[in-house]
Amino acid sequence: MEPVDVAFALLGVGALLAGVLPRVLERRPLSMPIAFLGLGMLVFLLPTGLPSPDPLRWPALTTHLTEVGVIVALMGAGLKIDRPPSWARWSSTWRLLAVAMPLCIAAVALLGWWWAGLVPAAALLLGAALAPTDPVLASDVQVGEPTDVEDSEDEVRFALTSEAGLNDGLAFPFVYAAIAIATTSLAPADWLARWITLDVLYKLTVGVGGGLLIGWLLGKLFFRAPSDLRLARHAEGFLALAATFLAYGLVEVAGGYGFLAVFVAARAIRAAERTHEFHSVLHGFAEQVERLLTVLLLLLLGGAVIGGLLAPLTWPAALVGLALVFVIRPLAGWLALRGAPGRPAEHWVIALFGIRGVGSFYYLAYATSRTDFPQARLLWATVGLVVVVSAVVHGIAATPVMQLLDRAGERTLGAAQGGRTDEPALGGVRG
Repeated sequence: MEPVDVAFALLGVGALLAGVLPRVLERRPLSMPIAFLGLGMLVFLLPTGLPSPDPLRWPALTTHLTEVGVIVALMGAGLKIDRPPSWARWSSTWRLLAVAMPLCIAAVALLGWWWAGLVPAAALLLGAALAPTDPVLASDVQVGEPTDVEDSEDEVRFALTSEAGLNDGLAFPFVYAAIAIATTSLAPADWLARWITLDVLYKLTVGVGGGLLIGWLLGKLFFRAPSDLRLARHAEGFLALAATFLAYGLVEVAGGYGFLAVFVAARAIRAAERTHEFHSVLHGFAEQVERLLTVLLLLLLGGAVIGGLLAPLTWPAALVGLALVFVIRPLAGWLALRGAPGRPAEHWVIALFGIRGVGSFYYLAYATSRTDFPQARLLWATVGLVVVVSAVVHGIAATPVMQLLDRAGERTLGAAQGGRTDEPALGGVRG
């Protein structure tokens, strides 16, 4: 039995289940990530001859697989949000990004240093890697397909989707800060000025500006070009990948944050012709690709767990990871949302469902491949534990919690002018 043949068979089974399971598990307290995580563990327990998917053994492959998974998910997230960006309408998003994310980074870094015994650079990397919520594993609590109604989305699903779309890029400066400390010293004089000017101001500006420009140009090509060249007429879904890789690649070449550019470009494409059915075509294709990549990554994660990914874990490090999922994120999210649109029950749900996933693995793989971090295996074990616990706990809780909010009528729709309304979402399914 050749390992490559086993791999083909496994991918075929995974792809088939990716089409079947979402229908089978719909409205049940079980998610697709849990199923494929378990399948990956089962397969790698068997004597198949497959190599152990140890991320430290395959750093480049880990980096690029997670990288592609995140950017495809970011394009899908940007395309499916109906609500136009504004300070008022996106109030929950800005609060989560400006308050909850820095609080989570600081708390995890502090606990990682003080309690888990990590050196400062590694502790900051742990906080930065675990900062972004995940657009890949969080489909059960995100908005659905694009619609023609700007304010159709309830506050819970909108806030979690928009937060996941933006914080994957906004966590990058903190990763670079950890790299700078690891390669120079803890003294701010050795790295702070360059970090602020290059890693914060320049890269963020290029990420946002490049994403807007590329999205605007693609919007013109899709919807405003002469009839023969107007790509929206042909309904080619693979153009979602073209937009994804173009935005990501060009902005990365220019030295900006590609994650941020992909989400911003998706929002600019959506704004070019907000109600066009082509958005559903693009989103549908991106979602299918994202689902296949998610299957692959979860199978590999299950195999990594069986292969000993969590073996270096210590009790203090494990408690830091569990504290993030069950204490730090819920409290930070709740504090950030005080005074935001929505009701208290919604605020608590948003705060509780800060799902960690593929983005955390990407940041860790990227940073550890750029320089040597002490206690790298402990970092991988801690992040692996957080992602597994998050996938299982949030995957089980997502459906019943959303159903409970629906039955209680506690779903606030976005008001037309960014205010709040007390109407429940009709039907309780579409976010």
